[in-house]
Amino acid sequence: MSALTPPVRVEIVEVAPRDGFQSIREPLPTADKIRCIEALIEAGISRLEIGSFVSPRAIPQMADIGEIVAAFSQYPAMRFSALVPNLRGAERALDNGLRELVYVVSVSESHNRSNVRQSVEASLTGLGAIAELLHERGLQDAVCLRLDLGTSFDCPYEGPIGWQQVDAVLAKARHAVRDIALEVALCDTTGRASPYQVADHFTRLRERHDDPRLTWAFHGHDTYGMGVANALFAIHHGATALDAATAGLGGCPFAPGATGNTATEDLLYALHGGQVHTGVSLPRLLEAADLIAALPGGQTASHLSNVPRERVG
Repeated sequence: MSALTPPVRVEIVEVAPRDGFQSIREPLPTADKIRCIEALIEAGISRLEIGSFVSPRAIPQMADIGEIVAAFSQYPAMRFSALVPNLRGAERALDNGLRELVYVVSVSESHNRSNVRQSVEASLTGLGAIAELLHERGLQDAVCLRLDLGTSFDCPYEGPIGWQQVDAVLAKARHAVRDIALEVALCDTTGRASPYQVADHFTRLRERHDDPRLTWAFHGHDTYGMGVANALFAIHHGATALDAATAGLGGCPFAPGATGNTATEDLLYALHGGQVHTGVSLPRLLEAADLIAALPGGQTASHLSNVPRERVG
């Protein structure tokens, strides 16, 4: 049996400032959020989901997103993205200077209705409206558009999700965005995926959607302890970007039991063990993890944070 050859480089997409912070019920001071983001950047994070442009009534934790984006306007080397739930959110993100948008559609009809209170078809129509907005503003080649396909492997209400279900939603999404390049993230919303399911989905979907304008990412949760393993199988089957949250902060409030995102530091330990370049300093990231873990009201789950520091690296 031949040894697995890891990719030379993988992009880490840090999601704690959005997916993680919004899991905390009580609003955090803006200064604390900024300090955590600064620590992540100092550790070498270069792609970061900085927040979401949603109604403050829906997610009060994101009410200060404009202030946070403004605080990092002088970081030209950084790739900041924001989740946008609809056309209005996309307009606000663009008006605040962001050029990377993240849009979420769940493959499961029941989860999509629970998560964003509309049908999958309605969400896909919303994606098309954002694509049209980019064309109207002449930004179709200047903005990075990412589609997070929630419940790509399992749904808390419907059970296992077959790759054919993902394929059907992705085909409609690609039609909705027309000629705009797209990064597609397969999301293990409940954390129930197995590495072999991840490999199968990526292999079959990449065969079905072979297009140089399409790139692939993986977003995992560590609810069943499979977060790092699933991420490794994803990059061996076509993913070039991996989502993770430092300190394992966050989870999906609409997926019962899905507590924590895969911890960035745990993922880095595995990647660095395979000589995969990420550009992130593990010791500096652990310092950022300490800051994030100290935030009041957060649920964190990191293996490496519990290991004596002299044993890391």
